[in-house]
Amino acid sequence: MSIPKLSDYKDVVGIDVVGELYTLASHVGKRSIKMVNSTAVGGGVAEMLHRVVPLLNELGIETRWDVIKGGADFFDITKAFHNALQGKEEYFEEEVFKTYLAYNEMNYQEMSFDEDLIVIHDPQPASLIKWQEKRKNKWVWRCHIDMSHPNQQVWDFLRTYVELYDAAIFSSPLFSPQLKIPQYRFYPAIDPLADKNRELTGDYVDSVLEKYEIPRDKPIVTQISRYDPWKDPVGVIQAFKMARKHVDCRLLLVGDKAADDPEAEEILAQVNEAAGDDPDIKIIFLTHSIPTEINAFQRASDIVLQKSIREGFALTVSEALWKYRPVIGGAVGGIPAQIIHGYTGMLVHSAEGASLQIRSLLQQSELAKRLGENGHQRVKDEFLITKLLKRYLLLLLALDHPGESTVLLD
Repeated sequence: MSIPKLSDYKDVVGIDVVGELYTLASHVGKRSIKMVNSTAVGGGVAEMLHRVVPLLNELGIETRWDVIKGGADFFDITKAFHNALQGKEEYFEEEVFKTYLAYNEMNYQEMSFDEDLIVIHDPQPASLIKWQEKRKNKWVWRCHIDMSHPNQQVWDFLRTYVELYDAAIFSSPLFSPQLKIPQYRFYPAIDPLADKNRELTGDYVDSVLEKYEIPRDKPIVTQISRYDPWKDPVGVIQAFKMARKHVDCRLLLVGDKAADDPEAEEILAQVNEAAGDDPDIKIIFLTHSIPTEINAFQRASDIVLQKSIREGFALTVSEALWKYRPVIGGAVGGIPAQIIHGYTGMLVHSAEGASLQIRSLLQQSELAKRLGENGHQRVKDEFLITKLLKRYLLLLLALDHPGESTVLLD
């Protein structure tokens, strides 16, 4: 499939939305952006950048994307930082922070930062700004994780560098800590024309289930996420086993790992132990995800779960809602922005709650259908890639007018 052009989105969002993007881009003028993150594959950040970067270029905003480098020790540290910022209690020795800074300095020396706007994604490269003295361009820190209850030691360390930025972006107002710099809210977004979200034939969906030996003799309940403790895959198994006492169904757990995540194999081992030899639980670990197969798993599912206990946003929720699937999600992070309880999906706080909602939706097909339809419209209104492009264009304009609450375009 060829890479979609901006004009291809007219049939999805309407010609007016696409026209507005070109109008905003004309007001932005000739600008350049550099995106920097820690991995080119795995996870929602990389997935979004693969589409945002070429589409911004198509709008005339020269956009580049760099990925920082690091050894296993660096990514062990940044994974620990990630968990700590999402609330895990842990104490770090001073040497850990020195190692983190050393890798960031190494990356800074190997990169150039000449663009008009530098967008640094998440904690891994956050301190790059430390070595950018007397800058003439703008730097923005984009945080994709749940910062509502951060480990204070790690946050105190990182905040020193975050407050050197011109602004910060968070996915939810609940994540926004007190900072001396302006803050903006950007919802993440999915690409409706990408292989992971485009329409598929029924024959293809059937072929994927056949490939992975997944019978369709009973309803399928699915969670698709990286094998990460915050995604709570063990809790999903517990919820499924409780629900199955009342409704016959099958559980499908599908996941891969991000290139900068050293924990996945350990979590997968815990998942296999929890599942045991249950024939109704299918666990798939993808060393290399095929987007159309992920798409097929979601479309084949009667219910999709995202039972996170901490979450930055969870694009898997929007992906499933876009496909008209009823979604049960943990009431954490950015999930409640996507799931309006009882209207676009169901929010839960425990394995017991997830079990109850699985039973309810499998027994009430009309309710499940209505949730899926409302959820699809919610994604169309707020969580598509065209909306994210608009926010980046507006950010460029807002940074030209610091301190102004309203920007008038001629």
